Amino acid sequence: MANRSEIECWLTDMDGVLVHENNPIPGAAELLQQWRDEGKPYLVLTNNSIFTPRDLSARLKASGLVVPEESIWTSALATADFLKSQKPGGSAFVIGEAGITTALHEAGFIMTETDPDYVVIGETRNYSFEAITKAIRLIGDGSRFIVTNPDATGPSADGPLPATGAVAALITKATGKEPYVVGKPNPMMFRSAMNKIGAHSENTGMIGDRMDTDIVAGIEAGLHTILVLTGISDQAEINRYPFRPDEILTSVAELVSAEPIESEA
Repeated sequence: MANRSEIECWLTDMDGVLVHENNPIPGAAELLQQWRDEGKPYLVLTNNSIFTPRDLSARLKASGLVVPEESIWTSALATADFLKSQKPGGSAFVIGEAGITTALHEAGFIMTETDPDYVVIGETRNYSFEAITKAIRLIGDGSRFIVTNPDATGPSADGPLPATGAVAALITKATGKEPYVVGKPNPMMFRSAMNKIGAHSENTGMIGDRMDTDIVAGIEAGLHTILVLTGISDQAEINRYPFRPDEILTSVAELVSAEPIESEA
């Protein structure tokens, strides 16, 4: 396991690590700038499959964080990457928004309601009973069941909203079929992210705020794991799990160097 000084590439979660309800977390802008100054490849990861990287880049910019769209990796992109590797030029019936439909189009997939290779469930704020019924029937007829991420609920100003995992559970109950879930805590999301930036597990660090997704997936992918306490984890939450991150920090501000690190020749 690498110690922090040996980390050449970084993966970081977005919500709870860099931003909290569209406000930048202190130290996040400085850390992103430090990585750019040092020429360290990095990706900002999110399990949210609603938005395209361009949308997310614009949202982060509005929060005061500069992250180009090519430095963002979503569960939608990871799902499209996985399906392209499984069945190039395949077809899918999709429940979701621009994040997943754009990613699948760009991966060369055809969207269809007629005998698709896959039924793909992504995040949306407008789940339609008719679309869910169609998904259930297609899966019953043999289409393979794929889910972008397992999150059962998502946040909103009024409280939790049912999310992808909850809708997937409804479909599983109706079909008896379990989906393949691509997003965290599946370490495949990290492996596909590392492939995108040419990183290797032995010199890549992962920063997250959730033990049950970020940290467990980071450990399973062989990464140097850092838990920050600016999201949902506190010591009581950490103690619930039988595994531990390599480091626990109060926030990403602790990763910002007082002076630029000299890279060894």
